[in-house]
Amino acid sequence: MVTSRDVAQVAGVSQATVSRVLRDAGPVKAETRTRVLEAAAQIGYQPNALARAMRTRRSGTVGVVVSDLTNPFYPGLIEELSAALGSAGCRMALWTSGGPGQDAALEAIRQGVLDGVLFTGATAKSAALREAMRAGAPAVTLNRAMPGWQCDQVVSDNRVGGQRIARYFAAAGHRRVGYIGGPAAPSTSADREKGFLSGLAATGLSLPDEYRRGGDFTYLRGREAMRELLSLTQPPTAVFCVNDLTALGALDGARSLGRKVPDDVWVVGYDDIAMASWDAFDLTTVRQPTGEMARIAVQLLLSRVAEPATAPRRVTMPAELIVRGSTAHHGGDEAQSAGKPPATRARRPNAPTREPRLARSR
Repeated sequence: MVTSRDVAQVAGVSQATVSRVLRDAGPVKAETRTRVLEAAAQIGYQPNALARAMRTRRSGTVGVVVSDLTNPFYPGLIEELSAALGSAGCRMALWTSGGPGQDAALEAIRQGVLDGVLFTGATAKSAALREAMRAGAPAVTLNRAMPGWQCDQVVSDNRVGGQRIARYFAAAGHRRVGYIGGPAAPSTSADREKGFLSGLAATGLSLPDEYRRGGDFTYLRGREAMRELLSLTQPPTAVFCVNDLTALGALDGARSLGRKVPDDVWVVGYDDIAMASWDAFDLTTVRQPTGEMARIAVQLLLSRVAEPATAPRRVTMPAELIVRGSTAHHGGDEAQSAGKPPATRARRPNAPTREPRLARSR
């Protein structure tokens, strides 16, 4: 292994001089500095990261903890976080919140080898988040809110997103609406459901128990739940799914029963993952501004590392309803077309298939 002693020998200077150059500390002549740097490059010297961390008390590494890599939402968010951290000159260490990955994250937090930790799928039961708070490690929760927890948080306005979907359904003339939810613990599913229910109530609609199904954020449960809803004597004409992966399952569940989307039933998801815009799905959904959320989360974390005593901050980003082909377009303030203006009138729910469809956006 190449050491700083080797650099000193090639450059013809003392090891102490090499140390001053590499740490950018103390007076060194410009000519000498250039000679040391050229010697280091010539023999391929890389400063020891652990030694540098001990000197600066910074590792340049940020931990990112995710809950479920099989959900396409998280790989997209990780990509945004990686770009934001890279722009800030930081490395990313990635763990999942279940199994061995969580144990590794806990150990890294305890050892203090991370500058801070970003949690993308935290709940009140998250052991890694509790350990980070106990250890006083800089931590930011992203995507999910943690009411009462003393850490920086970045979320989108999930309640408003749910309300917008309810108003969209009501304005289009739907009276039988369904809902496929998610687990109770995550704030995302809880807040989206609360917003949807309050939005329905504000428009004079309700959500009977028979039109309500529990879920787990997965494709398979979305497919199964949609089949259950559409098998009712009077099935819903529009269904809100708590996330896009559930909605993709719901689309296939409807098609498996020979139901046409949106002719027989409208389907709306949440998150606007990349797949939602694919022609095979063409999913109306609520968009979370994940790129901006990732950028702000990284900014808050690095600020927390630099100034640990700052009061915790919470940033709430707007949610936008993106209309695509899984619903017929309806003009109004709630709906934003993904590429084209919405049609000027609503399509009648469950209209005969011979009725021309409204223009769709891709």
